Amino acid sequence: TKNELYREVVEQTIDFVVEELKDENGGYYSSLDADSLDENGILKEGAYYVWTENELRTLVGEDFPLFQDYYNINSYGLWEEGNYVLIRDKSAEEIAEKHNISPSDLKTRMNLALKKLKKHRENRPKPRLDDKILASWNGLMLNGFVDAYRYLGDERYLDLAIENALFIEQELMKEDHSLFRNHKNGKSSINAFLEDYATIIEAYQNLYEVTFDQRWLYHAKNLLDYTKSHFLDKESKLFFFTSDEDLSLIRRSIETSDNVISASNSIMAKNLLKFHKLFPEENYGDMAAQMLKNVQQNFDKSAQSYANWLHLVLFEAQNFYEIAIVGSTFTEKASELYKEYLPNTVLSGTKKESKLSLLQNRYAENKTLIYVCQHGSCKLPLARTEEVLTQLR
Repeated sequence: TKNELYREVVEQTIDFVVEELKDENGGYYSSLDADSLDENGILKEGAYYVWTENELRTLVGEDFPLFQDYYNINSYGLWEEGNYVLIRDKSAEEIAEKHNISPSDLKTRMNLALKKLKKHRENRPKPRLDDKILASWNGLMLNGFVDAYRYLGDERYLDLAIENALFIEQELMKEDHSLFRNHKNGKSSINAFLEDYATIIEAYQNLYEVTFDQRWLYHAKNLLDYTKSHFLDKESKLFFFTSDEDLSLIRRSIETSDNVISASNSIMAKNLLKFHKLFPEENYGDMAAQMLKNVQQNFDKSAQSYANWLHLVLFEAQNFYEIAIVGSTFTEKASELYKEYLPNTVLSGTKKESKLSLLQNRYAENKTLIYVCQHGSCKLPLARTEEVLTQLR
């Protein structure tokens, strides 16, 4: 949407995660406690993050009236026991106009105030860290880095993505393409669950779409094929949450309801659809369609619990496109395309040749051509991304 507020939220969130939760080997820890010691040495929720009005007046100084409006140091921002949380509900333009300053001046002054608060906060006891590194949450984080790079174009986010992808490859992936669930103190343990495979498959495939390094795509495919062999329930055609390598369990459950994190089966179904577009010779598409059919009776009963499945419904019912870019400037053409929101596409590219069927026999001397395809059938190639976007819309 090009809303600058959303950009700032992404940038600040990534800065926080990298500063507070990043392990030196490129993995990401699970969480920080909500509780920490207050000034009296008592463990309290939010103690590290909240402020009294007197603290803020002292630290922010002459800009406090501006800060007070910007972060709601009032009844709205009052939490408990005289402590405030910094919370915004007005645009920067609205606050700037009220105080007769420019939005850029407001931003500069608020950033300076936050730096003062952060420096002071460093003297407080920090919240305890849960330093286990979970495969699925790192898959989600990797997806976040890829999206941030894709839409904001900051190379730093691509570097973080590749570093995290390498950590998963080196520390969580076994030679037989199975995964570990947990990594802590330099050691990996526990056989991974379906959500670990689902999120990492999705993340690696998305990383391929911004790098076109087939290493990530084939890692994802190998993980996908491993889940077919070790997680698939032949009766329901859905995936168990646990592998058949873990036979000591009383029973094997099947997760289908989307919650705070999408159901592992709904992520897998979307993965299968996309891999069907890239590897049409496999039966991935039939599997995705069957999975959808097997849960669709629940949609009208509880649509909110099947939100991610309903993406798949749209992909199946509306147009879904495979985009192939071949030629010397394929990466430049791709970056122009993937900055747009194109959820109903899968992107592949190469300079000249590739093993992927979508890219074969597409090369033309001294040209970079873009093919928009559906079910493997492609329209006439285009040279300009504007034409492609028009065709997609």
